[in-house]
Amino acid sequence: MRTFFSRSFSAGQPARSTAASKRNALLPWLLAVALALTAQQGWAQTVTCSLSVTGVSFGSYDVFSGVALDSTGNIGVNCASGVGYSIALSAGGGSFTQRVMANGTHKLNYNLSTDATRIPVWGDGTGGTAIVNGSGTGTSVNHGVYGRIPARQNATVGSYSDSIIVTVTF
Repeated sequence: MRTFFSRSFSAGQPARSTAASKRNALLPWLLAVALALTAQQGWAQTVTCSLSVTGVSFGSYDVFSGVALDSTGNIGVNCASGVGYSIALSAGGGSFTQRVMANGTHKLNYNLSTDATRIPVWGDGTGGTAIVNGSGTGTSVNHGVYGRIPARQNATVGSYSDSIIVTVTF
């Protein structure tokens, strides 16, 4: 044990016999052991996931129809087997309560959900919104995105769009 506190271990500084210097000399050794355990147990491994997204395309919206317009998209997440992840969506140009597509200054309300019932709203987990959790399989896992434009909105003819940021945390 005494050689443990030698000059060579303490980075060239003279060895001291005080308790404080023995503790200070012990710290690099503990750090080296911790790093060795990390490498041995795989705690420091690099994990990567890939993402593919198919947007929600609603097609033509009839302002006179009393029926909401529904459409679907997809988020594919490919993580190594057993890697847990969560998927969050941004509010886009509106809010989680009501997302908004725009055509210049003209607006068209819509929203995105985690399942075909269109409830709950897919968001970032705040304000009552949901996120989707999954586990990697080594192949792409598909997560449906369910969109709905409410009926009878007074929208001007044109092409409407919004941008949503998909965040995958793993």
